[in-house]
Amino acid sequence: MPPSQRRSVALAWTIAVLAVLVVAHVVAWRQTDFALDALVRGWAGMADFIGSALPPDLSADVVSQGFKGCGTTLAIGLLGTTLSVPFSLALAILGSRTTSRLWLVYGLARVLMSFFRAVPDIVFALVFVTAVGLGPFAGVLAIICHNSGVMSKLWAEAMEEADDGPVQALRSAGASNLQIASHAVFPTVVPQLMGLLLYRFDVNVRSSLVLGLVGAGGIGFSINQAMSLFRFDEMMTYILMVLVLIVAVDLLSGLVRWQLSRP
Repeated sequence: MPPSQRRSVALAWTIAVLAVLVVAHVVAWRQTDFALDALVRGWAGMADFIGSALPPDLSADVVSQGFKGCGTTLAIGLLGTTLSVPFSLALAILGSRTTSRLWLVYGLARVLMSFFRAVPDIVFALVFVTAVGLGPFAGVLAIICHNSGVMSKLWAEAMEEADDGPVQALRSAGASNLQIASHAVFPTVVPQLMGLLLYRFDVNVRSSLVLGLVGAGGIGFSINQAMSLFRFDEMMTYILMVLVLIVAVDLLSGLVRWQLSRP
C-alpha cells in the first residue's frame, strides 16, 4: 500500500474512533443526567452539611472509637489480602499459558477469575453478612473472594510475560507445570508479584472501609452510624482518621515496593 494511501486509511480510522467516542460521551451524559447547574443550585445544602461537620468532634470517646474502627478496617484488608494468596496463586498457575498446558483447565481457571472479579466485593459482603452475621468476618470473606479473582489475573499476566527460554527448556525436559512455575517462572517474577500484592493490599484497605457501610465492621460502620444519627461532626472525625490511615498505608507500601525494586 502506498504511503499516501496508508495515511488516508489511518486518518479515516482516527476520525471514526473519535466519532464513536463523541457519540458514547453524549449518550453517557444523557443517561447520567449530568447537569452542572443542579450542582450550583445545591451549594446551600452542601454548605449546611459542611457547616454541621465542622469542627470535628475530638472527644475521647469518639477518637477511641475511631482508632478501634481503623484497626478493624486495617485488619480486614490485611487478612483478606493474605488469605487470598493461596487461591490467587493456584488460579494464576492454572490460568497462565506459561504454566497451563490443558486448554480446558486454562479456560475453567479464567472463568473463575472472571467470576470472582466481576462480582463486587460489596455484593460478597452482603451475601456473607446473611451467612455469618454482621461484623468484620463477613468483610474478610468478601475481600478474599473478590481479591482472589483480581490478583490471580494480575499474577497470571505477569507470569505470561516472563522469559520464555527457561520455560521451554524445562518443558522439553519433561518438567511438570508445577516444576516449571517454581523453577523457571517464579524466580523471575517474584518482585513483580510482590509489588502487585502490595498494591492489592492498598486497594483492599480502601475496600474494607466501604464494606463497613453494609455491616461488615470497621471504621465504615462507624461512619454509617454517625451519618444515620446526624452526628456529622463525629462523622468528620472518622473521615479524617481514615485519611491518616490511607496515607500511612500508601507510604508503607510505597517504601516496601521501593525496597523490592532496588538491585
